[in-house]
Amino acid sequence: MSVWPRLVSLLSGRPELPAEFPGRLDGDEQVLAVAELTRGGHLVLTQLGLWVPEGAQARRIGWQWVSKAVWDRGGLVLTEAVSDGETVSDGEAALDGDVGEAVLLADLPPQRFVLTGPGRVPELVRTRVTGSIRSSQHRELPGGGAWFVQRKVPGRDGVVLQVRPDPGTDRGAVRAVTAEIAVRWRQAHPSS
Repeated sequence: MSVWPRLVSLLSGRPELPAEFPGRLDGDEQVLAVAELTRGGHLVLTQLGLWVPEGAQARRIGWQWVSKAVWDRGGLVLTEAVSDGETVSDGEAALDGDVGEAVLLADLPPQRFVLTGPGRVPELVRTRVTGSIRSSQHRELPGGGAWFVQRKVPGRDGVVLQVRPDPGTDRGAVRAVTAEIAVRWRQAHPSS
């Protein structure tokens, strides 16, 4: 690695991206922290998300997709959310992930990343995940309930409304309530 990136890293106080990092950061994406994993590879935290190794590649998980992150015995246990394929609007066609629409979520199984040294990773992950949440409210529904969470999407203006049904909650009830909320959401957040 050339001397220039190392000098910029030292002067700015920002960590240096490992030379063997297989991901490709966006042009304005800044590295906030780097942690080496005991089984090889690195976790790389940026303002846009958390880069995790995936085979010989790396994949960024945007902060708005981190459902839960827990520091446990030298490891970061991460639960990633994904769209379950449904975006509920007020009857108009909507694509998954549209800002201003309610995106129904499902959690993937937790992943555990064991670090050789945590550094600032636990603190920064907590700050970024909690900082992306603008509001959170649980609503009881038949068979369980659902969390309605407004989250900031890093690098974009506005917020997205995410809906995470509890296990066993009636999907029809979730869709009906979410459709009503999506109408009010659009009225309250016309520019989101």
